[in-house]
Amino acid sequence: MTDNNNQAQVLVHALPYIQRFHGKTIVVKYGGNAMINEELKAAVIQDLVLMTCVGIRTVLVHGGGPEIEAMLKKTGGESRFVDGLRYTDDDTMEIVQMVLCGKVNKDIVGLIQQAGGRAIGLCGIDGEMLRARRISGGDYGLVGEIEEVDISILSSALDGGFIPVVSSVAFDTGDHSGRSLNINADTAAAKIAAALQAEKLILMTDVQGLLRNVDDPDSLIKSATRPELEQLKKDRIICGGMIPKTDCCALALDGGVKKAHIIDGTMPHALLVELFTDEGIGTMLTL
Repeated sequence: MTDNNNQAQVLVHALPYIQRFHGKTIVVKYGGNAMINEELKAAVIQDLVLMTCVGIRTVLVHGGGPEIEAMLKKTGGESRFVDGLRYTDDDTMEIVQMVLCGKVNKDIVGLIQQAGGRAIGLCGIDGEMLRARRISGGDYGLVGEIEEVDISILSSALDGGFIPVVSSVAFDTGDHSGRSLNINADTAAAKIAAALQAEKLILMTDVQGLLRNVDDPDSLIKSATRPELEQLKKDRIICGGMIPKTDCCALALDGGVKKAHIIDGTMPHALLVELFTDEGIGTMLTL
């Protein structure tokens, strides 16, 4: 009887959050270990389906770095990074497009549908959803900056009860119009969240969140405002790989997203814990 009561209490505690987020849009960026560990992958998929079942308009934007690395090795290609971005020549772009828009995207769609959800796989080229130009001021190859997001396809999919699953490849509107450009998935998620005026952007990472001391897991910063982010940067508490993550969150907030979250995607059902419990996990960022 106690177990039944405990289970009932979990649902009762979740109710206010379910009511609060019903009909709202949440953009989730999915990548890292949560994509390659089968148990974690299953948990993420279940979370997404449940979110949709309780009326949350859910968009999933995914990366695929490990899969791209594996395919490059198979084909004899070489990985090179410039300022944290994957240098993308013509051959690498073919691999990126094949892996992200093809295998990874459709695998996720299949898993969502197997779990009882409805999903549609998209990339930024479809309907010119993500319009971009090559990054200037450096040699990054076919890596782009998003200039415009057309939300019409996303809105139609959400209105139809689908989970749009978006891979971060964009349509080049620059000198080589029509070519594909590789886009950082975190940035793509932030831009999409802003264009949709989403309630939340959630970045699933391989770390707890923003730590005051990277060597102390108990130093998690549970919440911070936009101005505080700038001070944390000046104090070099935000450094290394966390800089682009927080920059993407700031981009989303500046674009009208209510809240941005950096959470540990290696924790099973991290999305549900963040959304439907009082304590949540990770770091929440607000204006």
